[in-house]
Formats: sequence, C-alpha cells, structure tokens
Amino acid sequence: MKAKILVIDDEKDILELISFNLSKEGYRITCVKTAEEGIELIKIEKFELIILDLMLPGMDGFDFCKTAKSEYKLMTPIIMLTAKSEEIDKITGLELGADHYITKPFSIRELLAVVKSILRRNITNHQKTQEIIERGILYIHTGKHEITIRKKPVNLTNLEFNILLELARKPGWVLSRYQLVENTRGHGIFVTDRSIDVHIVSLRKKLGKDSSMIETIRSVGYKFNIIE
Repeated sequence: MKAKILVIDDEKDILELISFNLSKEGYRITCVKTAEEGIELIKIEKFELIILDLMLPGMDGFDFCKTAKSEYKLMTPIIMLTAKSEEIDKITGLELGADHYITKPFSIRELLAVVKSILRRNITNHQKTQEIIERGILYIHTGKHEITIRKKPVNLTNLEFNILLELARKPGWVLSRYQLVENTRGHGIFVTDRSIDVHIVSLRKKLGKDSSMIETIRSVGYKFNIIE
C-alpha cells in the first residue's frame, strides 16, 4: 500500500488539485484547511509525508513546523508549498524543519517528482544498516537518526541530516553540489545548485560556532573539516 500523505492548505482548488493527482498515483491523501487541524491529526495518525501551505488562517505554516518538531518530535518529511518566494522565507522554513520548498504557482509534475523522490529516499534510508560515525566533536547514529555536537543533540531536517552525513563520511574530500544532490535526494527530482546552498546556510546556522566544519570550496562544492 502506498504512502499516507497529509495536505494542509486553505485553498479548496489547491487541495482538490493535489488530492486528485496524488490519489491517481495510489497515495492515501488526507486534506485539512488549517494548521490546527493538522496538529490534531499528527497526534493520532502516522503520515509518511506532509505537504504544507505557509499562509494559513490562525496558526501559519512556520508555527506548525515549530510546534510539530519541538513539541511532538515529528520526523515526517515536510514539503512547503507557498506563494512566499523570498529567500529568507525559504531559509526560515528549512531551519524549522521543512525538507523541500515549492513556490506557487507550481507544476503538479514537479510536486509529484518531489513526493516520489522524498518517499523513495526515506525507504532507502530505513533499509540501510545502522551506521555510527564519529568525527571529532561530531557524532552521528544513522539507526537512531541522531546527531550530537559536543555531546549536545542538534535538531536537523532529514535533508540537512543527509547532507552532513555525506560530508562527514569523507572528511577532507570535496563533494560537488551535484554529488550532494544525487547522494542525498536521489534521481528524478528538480533540485538546483542554489537550493543545496540554501540548505547549507540553514545547516551552518544550526551548527553555530562549529559551522566551520563545513567549508565552501569556491566554484566546486563543500568539504567536511574535523573539529576536535
């Protein structure tokens, strides 16, 4: 049986468009019009993916992410679907736990590709054997999906986790943006070099004073530096 997906958007036409097209692909779709309804649902049901509008009545999409991730420890991937296209909005969304950001008006084919890629990536991650990586002050436990810096937990989105994991696997090696896209998100998804840069910005903010463990190699990509 295909994945169960929660869609939160206050526009009836958008809900119908998404529900119709994802249902055709075999996904089980639940639609609600407010973030508050979404919060109530995640308390009692498990979803494999959430598609979330930002501009909602009452609690907005940012607050939904903040509440779901901090209070309910939600690990479900989130795709933000919104008319807010400023870079600061994208960075804020990623910092709060979103895995992908699509601006309105959007292509339903792009949305379908993103949905398939994220769900495929999650299945692959679950199938991987447990891996523990220790690089100086950094500790990664893939089985528990846990990262600590100086023995303190760091709350990362799924994509941020995977980016840091790929870099930490090969300390000192330079990975291009293309390699990071392929290794962390899989094939068949519309991801640009710039979107990887946005995720790196968000990741560095969460690493705080230890952000230098991710070094930018101009015109090439990024590499991981061990901090003792």
